[in-house]
Amino acid sequence: MASDAAPATIGFIGLGMMGLPMARCLLAKGFSLVACDSAEAARAALAEDAPEGRLAFAPSPSGVAELCNLTLLMLPNSDIVAQVAEGEGGLLPALREGSVVVDMGSSIPAETRRLAQVAAARGASLIDAPVSGSVIKARAGTLAIMIGGDDAAFAAAEAAMRAMGEKIIRTGPVGSAHAMKALNNYVYAAGLLAATEALQMADKLGLDLKVFTDVLNASSGRNVATETKLRQEIISGRYAGGFQLGLMRKDLETAGAIAAETGIDAEALALCRRIWEAALGELGPKADNTELHRFLERDRLRP
Repeated sequence: MASDAAPATIGFIGLGMMGLPMARCLLAKGFSLVACDSAEAARAALAEDAPEGRLAFAPSPSGVAELCNLTLLMLPNSDIVAQVAEGEGGLLPALREGSVVVDMGSSIPAETRRLAQVAAARGASLIDAPVSGSVIKARAGTLAIMIGGDDAAFAAAEAAMRAMGEKIIRTGPVGSAHAMKALNNYVYAAGLLAATEALQMADKLGLDLKVFTDVLNASSGRNVATETKLRQEIISGRYAGGFQLGLMRKDLETAGAIAAETGIDAEALALCRRIWEAALGELGPKADNTELHRFLERDRLRP
């Protein structure tokens, strides 16, 4: 059940692949929600088996803000966050003084800081709390959640965050969590790319790929891709790691925006962005990120 520190009702905007199980997790932990999503199917999915009297829907983001002192956003990108926050029927103009908005998607840090300033001008707070983990972890409430923002805003959101997350990491001021999430996912993308290319070379040499994976995981080449993707998704041919190519590309573009903001000539990042963009162009945004292996095989077979 929700702790005494939890607000009576939490706003939740964005019932997509991750947002829906996160919202369900909050309901299962005893929270009440006012939810908002443009998709009727998503609203119906959340309403199914929802505890009686603890779920309501608002027709617009402003309707959520009028009813809730804490609102969580789980939206695809900064452009959609800005539309929800500042567009017609938007969240920010309707915020109560002292209310807190938590952007839990993967947004561009500079845009997060800008929206936080807009919220502050209304006497409210906007903080960032992107998540790491699969849909399975969202369902189980075992996500890793990075949180950027001040102590007061964190205190207002903490009970809800702990209901959805197993590991809570405070990263610093607002925008820092979105920056760290994007940079983390760049490192993951680079690791998966390197592991996939190494696997292809091992295959051409006739090596036992499962044994090669064991060697990587017992040695300095170990990373999350070698531990959770090579044997399970690529060698098996399953290609169902649970993270779409389109989302991977979005995180790499956010990392690129950080490189531009900081003036860092990130050559490895540029290479990753080019390869992932090409893979997305051939396989489509909904392909699993482990299908990079298929793309590289096909790409190298071309004359």
